[in-house]
Amino acid sequence: MRLARTEPTDQEPDIRARPPLVREFLLVAGLFLAYKFGRQAANGHVEEAFRNAGSVWDLERALHLPGEGAVQGLLLPSQPLIHAANTYYAAVHFPATALFLIWLYWRRPTHYVRSRRVLAALTGAALVLHLLFPLAPPRMLPAAGLVDTGQVYGPTVYGQTPATDTMANQFAAMPSLHVGWAVMVALGLIAATRSRWRRLWLLHPAITLFVVVGTANHYWLDAIVVVALLAVALAAFRLPLSARTVPARLRGPGARGSGEGAPIPAYAGGGSGTYEGGVRPAISEAPVASGTYAGGAR
Repeated sequence: MRLARTEPTDQEPDIRARPPLVREFLLVAGLFLAYKFGRQAANGHVEEAFRNAGSVWDLERALHLPGEGAVQGLLLPSQPLIHAANTYYAAVHFPATALFLIWLYWRRPTHYVRSRRVLAALTGAALVLHLLFPLAPPRMLPAAGLVDTGQVYGPTVYGQTPATDTMANQFAAMPSLHVGWAVMVALGLIAATRSRWRRLWLLHPAITLFVVVGTANHYWLDAIVVVALLAVALAAFRLPLSARTVPARLRGPGARGSGEGAPIPAYAGGGSGTYEGGVRPAISEAPVASGTYAGGAR
């Protein structure tokens, strides 16, 4: 007998679990636009954003978190490395998350539904924090003494005057959705695939964290808060059991891939049968079938 394996299955996707494409496109696009307009509505609040930045900086020092300058110091000696970090910050965030959702939608519909819900909840919670707690990033804080690598070395997605930037709200550092989305992409792909190398997806959030701190776009606390929010969202939207495990298969000489037609020994339980000498053997004397068990345990 082969017990169920707690790994994602590589069988063909269940198309019944796949939501209508047009509806999903409109839903995801609507959520994205709502978030973008919400960030714009949260723009301004310059004085409050700088006060909050000072508080976050002081709190990090009180908690003895490593200085963001130590990470940036690894980038500054190499202009190509700084340029690569700025490019990663500007160009990977949205495309990686979009490709992640598209692949899940096509290949793992059940995982897609859960991941879309988690990302929507996380993004909504982040927008609320952006409204309630505007925060200037460390590249703007004089006390941090950090370089705005995007403006100095390029490329950058932000305007030179944050208070009048019409493309993005530069005072929405808390929490870091760059980190939150990257962690979700990695965890989602690890859960939805079964390759022995799948844990390498964790490099994406690791590189993202290094980049957002090294380019002085986020504080350590921005990443810590978003991971806490993501943990809550993941707990709230759990995968159904059918998407987490492969159904158990009982193999026998009967029907292939199932237990149908497999002979059931009489000693297995209360059925009738013919025994040598007319005496039914005790359970302890019954032969034990060999097999492969999950984890090697019998």
